[in-house]
Amino acid sequence: MPIRYLALLLPLLLGSTPVLANAWGTVAHPSSGPPQVIGAYAAGCIAGAVALPLVGEGYQAMRPSRNRYYGHPTLIAFVERMGRETAAQGGRLLIGDLTQPRGGPMSSGHRSHQSGLDVDIWFLQKPRDQILARADTERIEMPSMVRATEGVMHASRWSPRYRDALKRAALAPEVDRIFVNAIIKQALCQSEPDRAWLNKVRPWWGHDSHFHVRLVCPRDSAHCEPQAPIPAGDGCDADLANWVRDIRQAALSPRPYRRPEPPSADRLPTACSAVLNDPTARR
Repeated sequence: MPIRYLALLLPLLLGSTPVLANAWGTVAHPSSGPPQVIGAYAAGCIAGAVALPLVGEGYQAMRPSRNRYYGHPTLIAFVERMGRETAAQGGRLLIGDLTQPRGGPMSSGHRSHQSGLDVDIWFLQKPRDQILARADTERIEMPSMVRATEGVMHASRWSPRYRDALKRAALAPEVDRIFVNAIIKQALCQSEPDRAWLNKVRPWWGHDSHFHVRLVCPRDSAHCEPQAPIPAGDGCDADLANWVRDIRQAALSPRPYRRPEPPSADRLPTACSAVLNDPTARR
């Protein structure tokens, strides 16, 4: 079965009761102790997570009320470095979800982002010297960069700065892969003279207003479960064209929306139970 169709089945395959998923969202602070990634990106947790400062050089965290701005120190360092590099170009990144204080499944919004190694970065940027008011970080919407029914980029919204940020992330050695809308990747395949950096840029449903960065397992986390290696090549192939075709057809003939069940906590490694219930906290 092509991987693009699995996205349609995940709500049925991974569904569980909201109570199990929400338990992880009620913990306000990370557990104490050294950072440890446990399990997989979509079935894991993190001990000793670190909070991303909500405002830093060249970046600002969005939707802070969700309390999803935690991660492994390598993820925090990556976001901060991306911010500095963006500030040097005159911009400010808008940072979406990282993970919950102790990782684990979220009650809404994501099936991955569970182990402290994922971050969403908005395509939309602000000027380097502009810091949004707290209320604005909660209500500003992410604009889509594609015209899904036409299968093309939204040219009037796209900026070379967004491409530059995406490329900087893809070239970072600690990055395992990046998820973007297939229409965006196809446009880059058509415009980039050197497409080698597009290998890490993988097509996925949604991801038309932000790109999702996933880091490799850190050396200090023996119980982190990596993904299979990315296939060789730039990915600018017939399968990518099929992704774009499927996205366009789905936009032209939308089905009634059915809210998926939150991801299950039953699939987590046994060690995650101790992380969730640890009475000590890192504030």
